[in-house]
Formats: sequence, structure tokens, C-alpha cells
Amino acid sequence: MSASPATRRLLAAVLAAGTLVGAAAVPAAAHDDDRRDHRGRHSSIVIGDVQHESRGRDNRALNREWVEVKNTGRHAVELRGFTLTDSDGNRYRFRGFRLDGRSSVKVHTGQGNNGNRDLYQDRRHQIWDERDTATLRDDRDRVVDAKSWGRRDNRR
Repeated sequence: MSASPATRRLLAAVLAAGTLVGAAAVPAAAHDDDRRDHRGRHSSIVIGDVQHESRGRDNRALNREWVEVKNTGRHAVELRGFTLTDSDGNRYRFRGFRLDGRSSVKVHTGQGNNGNRDLYQDRRHQIWDERDTATLRDDRDRVVDAKSWGRRDNRR
């Protein structure tokens, strides 16, 4: 049995509309991937640059020591409960900090006033050594990113 030309045109229009709706849904799925990877980790949050072992023992020297946390995604991510640790187990816990999309924050070792671009651990001693690893974990204690330096391979 053959369909009438009007029925075929209607079916073609419905299929074309379905294709457009499906294509429009792809960015929404990409939005979820932008925030978490297939293991549920925040794939857009990474450790950027690291400045370690600044000279001196005063607060100014401590604040020249920092780890940059970057959001490479388009959407803001709440970092409440995330932790940043070194190889010796020193830990900094983020408290209610929202990192905007495509931006970064430097986590300084010393004391200062927290802002949008700089956070302070309020420590009195340097923690980042010549050979060390910075590990960033999410609020469920899953590793989000890690960066090592001072070793021969310097792998992430």
C-alpha cells in the first residue's frame, strides 16, 4: 500500500522537525559534560600555575607562594568543600567559593583578605616545597586534578 503525497510530505516535515530538536539538544548534553566527566568529576576544574618556595619568612613571602585553580568551562562551579593538599598532608578547604566560568583563583599560603581572584590559607609557614604535588579534590573527596613539580618527569 502506498502513502499519498500529502502523507509523505507531512512525514518528511515531522522527521525534519525531529532532527532540528535533536540537534538543539546536543549543546545541553555538552553542558553537563562541561561540568563533570563520565566518572562524576569536575572536568572543567584544573590546577593551573604554581609558585612555590618564595624567599623569606614574612607574610609577604608566604603570599608569593600560591597554587592557581582554574575553571576552563563556561559555567561557574561551586567549590565549597573542595580541598587542596600537598604531599605532606597540609590541607586547605574551600568555604563557599564560586569560581566563574573561564576564570581562576590563586590560593596563597599566607594571610590576607579573600576576594574573587585571591584566597588565603592563613598559614604562618610555607607548605609548597621544591619537589611537591598539589592535589585538588572535590566535595566528595574524589581527585579532580593533581600537579607535581621538581621531579624529572613533571607529569600532571
